[in-house]
Order: sequence, then structure tokens, then C-alpha cells
Amino acid sequence: MTDKQRAAMAVAALKAEYPNAICSLVYTEPLQLLIATRLAAQCTDARVNMVTPSLFERFKTVQDFARADVSEVEEYIKSCGLYKTKARDIVKLAQQLCDNFDGKVPDTIEELTTLAGIGRKTANLVVGDIYGKPAVVVDTHCIRITSRLGFHNIKDAKKIEFILRGLLDPNESNDFCHRLVLHGRAVCTARSPKCSKCCMRGFCPTYEKRDESQEQ
Repeated sequence: MTDKQRAAMAVAALKAEYPNAICSLVYTEPLQLLIATRLAAQCTDARVNMVTPSLFERFKTVQDFARADVSEVEEYIKSCGLYKTKARDIVKLAQQLCDNFDGKVPDTIEELTTLAGIGRKTANLVVGDIYGKPAVVVDTHCIRITSRLGFHNIKDAKKIEFILRGLLDPNESNDFCHRLVLHGRAVCTARSPKCSKCCMRGFCPTYEKRDESQEQ
């Protein structure tokens, strides 16, 4: 079986297991997703979703964020961790959006990654979820599960992104990454993966090597 064939099987299996492939971050517009994803770095989505309602109520527009005092933004996001850096980045990226993009969130990875604190993971999420373009969001779940599936044995997120772009149907790649998050939380966990319950066990090379006595 080739990696491309295994990738197609993984897409189909996860689609059947998790029909609703949606981002777990709560947002109503592109700017909110951009900021929420920045806040999610080294923080859970659940925690971010607790913080953003009051943040977005206080700062409603990109201009509001661009004019914001960094210290005030810090107060709203303290529980997200690394809040000083994140607050600085949020205000700066809002200023960059106003100065360089007429206040609008751009629709390309190249443009998005010019913004303060925005890397390829966030950029891919935005272009995929907001603009409907083919995207590969390489987070910790994606790295772990695609490695266990035998697609790579590296940790470099950018290299993994391009490996997966070569294997996945572009029309499926964004939803596939959302499903990896759901699967990584529920089944293919970091420490004690529940391999016997995995919808991909029939073709996952890691499954045959797994000692089921280690499962919880």
C-alpha cells in the first residue's frame, strides 16, 4: 500500500467516524478566528473559548484592537498563558491589518504570515476555514497521528505540511486536519492511544506493533 492510498483510507475512515469536522474555537468573523488561534498557542481551545467572549465584546473591530492599550488586552487574556507576548502580537497584527490590508484579514498564507505572531498553522486554519482554500493545519495531533500512520518520522511542521499536501486530496485536507484533532483527543492520544478502538487500525502500521496491555 502506498502512502497516498493509506492517506485516502485515513480520510474516509475519519470522515465516517467524525462527520462534523469543525474548528473547536468559537468565532463569528475572520479577525476573531485569527486572534483566537493566536491565543490557542500552548493553551487549550476550551480555555480560549472562555476568554474570547469578553475580549471580543470589549474590542469589536480591528480598529479597536489597533488602538488598544496592550496592558488592557493582557488583562482579558491572562489565563491563556504567555499573555504578554500574545497581547503585544494581537495589537500589532491589528495595526498591520489596518496599515497593509485595509483592515481585512488576508486570504493567503504568504500574507498572513507577515502578521505579528502568525505562523503557518494559524495561516492554514484561516485560509481553510474562512476562505475555503485547501489547507493543512499541522498541530500536535496532526504531527503525532500522521507519524503513527507512517507518513513521516519528523517533527518539522512545515515539512510535514508539504508532505501531507502531496498525499491528501486538496478538497479533503482541511476537514481531515480538524478530524485529526478530534481523533487525537478521543482515541490516538499521546501517552496511551486506544489502538483497539481506532477506526484506522486496519491500515495503520503502528497498530500491529502496539502492545494492547498498555491501553487504558
